[in-house]
Amino acid sequence: MHVIKVVDPKPGQPQVRLVDASGEPVNEVNEFLRLLAVRAYSPNTVRAYAHDLQKLFLFFTEIGLTASEFTPSRAMEFLQWLRLVSSSRRAQRLELGLATGAGRVLSAKTCNRIMAAVSSFYEFLIASEQYAGRDNPIVKVVDQAAARVPGRYRPPLANASQQRPVRRVLRVKTVEAMPRPMTAEIYAALLAALRTRRDRALLEVMWEGGLRPGEVLGMRLEDISYGRRRITVRKRDDHPRGVQQKSRRDRVVDLLEDRALPALNDYVLRERPTDADSAWVFLVGGRGKRRTEPLSYEGMVRMFARAATRAGVRDAWLTPHSLRHTHATRMFEGGMRELTLMTRLGHATPDSMKVYTRVSDPDVIKDYRQAIGEQTP
Repeated sequence: MHVIKVVDPKPGQPQVRLVDASGEPVNEVNEFLRLLAVRAYSPNTVRAYAHDLQKLFLFFTEIGLTASEFTPSRAMEFLQWLRLVSSSRRAQRLELGLATGAGRVLSAKTCNRIMAAVSSFYEFLIASEQYAGRDNPIVKVVDQAAARVPGRYRPPLANASQQRPVRRVLRVKTVEAMPRPMTAEIYAALLAALRTRRDRALLEVMWEGGLRPGEVLGMRLEDISYGRRRITVRKRDDHPRGVQQKSRRDRVVDLLEDRALPALNDYVLRERPTDADSAWVFLVGGRGKRRTEPLSYEGMVRMFARAATRAGVRDAWLTPHSLRHTHATRMFEGGMRELTLMTRLGHATPDSMKVYTRVSDPDVIKDYRQAIGEQTP
């Protein structure tokens, strides 16, 4: 069972597909992936669904089942199977992992994500009458609390059957980890290890503006307003390297700290290829065959990892996205209100901001100082 890349997919077609050991396509999964692509899910999301469902069909192959024979009792077996499957992927997280004689196994969060993907997949099968007359095999209970949450997450086919908000019973207990903002020393070390103006502009924009990697890579020249000292983050689906923005809301991000815009200007005027006919801001430089092509997410990750290695600060938690966490924590600690910070970061609901209040809550610190009798500065 393999997830393979589709070369030059047509519009509305997924960039990956699932095939079995003999190379034959797994039609049910590929139809589901095609639906996700048509519904404008990002390529990374579609790829993640493909890899999650690959695990399900590996389980089917091992025990001799078909998708139509998957029942709630088999779902419990599948969850146990997931917890014993070795993961070939290198660990990228801070929490303790479970290891067996065969190596590291899937984390609790990964198992829960796979179970959620399987649930969405069976909602698709029910809607397309390939699993007709039966309930979703992922055991669920009605979740009254979720019904009262505005803007809550909805799976791809939540309305495929008449059902109320539910909570999955089959899940593994997880630890809700806090983001780790960079210290000023680590960020300075990263900047010192960079070798190009392009890379410095990338980091400065994410550090000062709190942009996601896909948002900064999806910037075009017309999105920069030097006079008004701001950039516009727009939702686009036409990036040649498949880069997409997570949020579906355009927003304006002011850059008033005099770091990001000067770095952008320095890159555009002095290093960006002058013969490029592309409007994307961040391009591949040098003399290789990909020169003047828009920079990909994988290229950014490799650049960031090499800079961290040269700076001697390489760690699993240190990724390009941690620059966004650093910005959010800086702004919250500086007194920015949650709702205004939510708007700046492009979050859909206030619940997304709670993670930063757990990192550093001024009210908690103030009450703690008062409790131990320390004078508030």
